[in-house]
Amino acid sequence: MSFCAEKLEPNGWPEICVVLNTALAETAVATMMAQNFHWNVTGMNFVSLHQQFQEVYEDHFVGQDDLAERIKALDGHVDGNLARVLERSSIAEPQEKSMPMDMIAALLDAEETLAATLKSSGALAAEHGDTLTEDLCIARGDTHEKFAWMLRAHLR
Repeated sequence: MSFCAEKLEPNGWPEICVVLNTALAETAVATMMAQNFHWNVTGMNFVSLHQQFQEVYEDHFVGQDDLAERIKALDGHVDGNLARVLERSSIAEPQEKSMPMDMIAALLDAEETLAATLKSSGALAAEHGDTLTEDLCIARGDTHEKFAWMLRAHLR
């Protein structure tokens, strides 16, 4: 039986797939942001930031797959259309060449946004008794909060 089928809407599964697609979209944008920063960072902190940005995008790539697989486990549709990913995400891509501190601030904002999105997604899953999605959201949210903390330390 399809958990994300329209006929089961009162059970909340389609709504869960919608919020997971939002988390997936935001993760995809943050992944590309981190990879772009990894490619373009310069300056005195080049090595540490280059490595940190790589750690972020590598983690996020796996996170995207985890979110997409959960959507499919709920028999939902994973929206991988890039234009719609950008529309769905509340994380904006930097439009200009960024200095290292601007890169850190932008990625920090993205990590905080992702943590908040996953927290609300997990709460929705919990409301509907979907403990597996709730667990995934908690784990991913914890990862994004940790990245936010590490990035925030650069700005202090």
